[in-house]
Amino acid sequence: MTEDLMPHVTYASGGDAAKTDLAARRTGMAFQRTRMAADRTLMAVIRTSLSMIGFGFTIFQFFQKLAQANVLREGNGTAKSFGLSLVVLGVILLVLGMVYHVHFMLQLRAIRDEMRKDGLIHAETGFPVSLTLIIAVLLFLIGLLAVLGMMYDVGPLR
Repeated sequence: MTEDLMPHVTYASGGDAAKTDLAARRTGMAFQRTRMAADRTLMAVIRTSLSMIGFGFTIFQFFQKLAQANVLREGNGTAKSFGLSLVVLGVILLVLGMVYHVHFMLQLRAIRDEMRKDGLIHAETGFPVSLTLIIAVLLFLIGLLAVLGMMYDVGPLR
């Protein structure tokens, strides 16, 4: 909104209208802080799942290379299965984190829209697309490729 439509109100302006306006602004900022907290939570899920995917892939590759070099028997697949399990678990964790994030954000947007319609908040700024969610989707795709490559022995790292 422009300056003409939204007067500059401070607590020193006095009156109930000023207090109501400031409360609405604070509530609007609280929605933005909550949105950013949800992004930070998704980043923690990404960090954890990336660690699991990375460790699992490394364990899988390490024991696969040892078997190819005839250092280990070819039939010893326990460690490789453990590595694959970590990667699958990391991908599942990432999917659950993304589903939770999307569900939470949809609820938060609905509450925010309802409060805006009731005139309780200004809602001058929108909720941008979550870059964290985009990164999570990309990591999910990479994790799926890793799982498929490990299960069917395909890909550039064979």
